Parts: sequence; structure tokens; C-alpha cells
Amino acid sequence: MSRILIAEDDTRIVAFLEKGLRAAGYTITHAGDGDTALLLARSDAFDLVILDIGLPKMDGFTVLDRLRGEGVRTPVIVLTARDSVTDTVAGLEGGANDYVSKPFQFAELLARIRLRIGDAGATDPTSVLGDGDLALDLRTRRVEVGGASVDLTSREFSLLEVFLRHRGQVLSREQILGHVWGYDFDPASNVVDVYVRALRNKIGGDRVETIRGAGYRLR
Repeated sequence: MSRILIAEDDTRIVAFLEKGLRAAGYTITHAGDGDTALLLARSDAFDLVILDIGLPKMDGFTVLDRLRGEGVRTPVIVLTARDSVTDTVAGLEGGANDYVSKPFQFAELLARIRLRIGDAGATDPTSVLGDGDLALDLRTRRVEVGGASVDLTSREFSLLEVFLRHRGQVLSREQILGHVWGYDFDPASNVVDVYVRALRNKIGGDRVETIRGAGYRLR
């Protein structure tokens, strides 16, 4: 099981990331300031670091610079509200492996994490999720129904992944929004219903069940 260090001081984002990444099979450790993040990342106990730039005590750029200066080669994904070209270049040239701007989509961040951790997923039995004749390959991003390939959009793929990981469980619209659309979503939106209809059209209308007043469930 891969281990991820989240260096982030926004408790709402931390809670969102911890929930989503644990559901995806990762072990999570949290650091709320730069000093703690540097201390933990030095231990070589992690497969990847998610690093916020605006950390208290020591900013993320300094943490990254010290880690790389000490020869720590753990992959680092910088996660920040600073999205200027200058900051992006500074992060990448400072040794970051990737750069994700806030607000972000969890599905995109998860895909980047899997890419940076590399072949660890090759032996992971959950790299292919299935239900009957439905198969979803997390590494190749391919979906098959009855042996035939089905083209899904990025959001449809993420939605199906959430259903497969919680097969048989009733998921509220708010839970689905949080998993697929991120922490900064509008709970009054009907976007979940729209995407569920689209997904049903592609994988079969009877696979996703509507639970009146509660949400949806993969049969």
C-alpha cells in the first residue's frame, strides 16, 4: 500500500483529500506546517508528497528546496492557489514533479498521483475494478462492457470508478459531488443527475439504481 504525505494547512482540503485517497487505497499522513512537512519527508517513509506552497512556519518552496538539496528524491506534487506561470516554473525548476492549482478536481489529482508513483499499481489487485461483464482499468483508463470498449469522458470515468469502489452502497449526491467534482462544489447542482443519465446510456440503464430521497447505487 503506497504512503502519501499531505502537507496542507487548510483543514477542509485535508479532510477531503484524506477521505478520497484512503478510499483509493493509500495510507495517509498529514503535516499542517512546513517544519513538520520537512521533518516527515526527510524520513524516506513516503512514496509521494502533496505539498502546499502557502504553509505556515516554512513555505512549500523552501521545504522543496531543502528536500532536493539533501538528496530526497520522493516525488512531490505541488498543490497551491498560486497559478501564475512564474510560480509554476519556480515549483518545477525547484524539483517538483507536478503542479496542481486550486481549486482542483480530485479525479485529476488522483490520476497525477498514480502516474508519479509509477508502476506500484501494476501489482495492485484494485487496478482493475469490475462488476459482472463491466470492467474499468485504472491504469489504461479503459472501460469494457460485455467485452466491448466503451468511451467515457473523464468525469464519467471518475463517476463509474466511485460507484465500483462503493458497489452496493447508496451514495448521496453530495458524496458523489465530493468524490468527482472536488471539495469546492455546489450541493444544489443537478450535475450528478445529468452525468448518471449519461453513464447509464453508455454502460446500461439498469446498472445504476436510483434510491428515492437518498441517491444512487450500483446494483
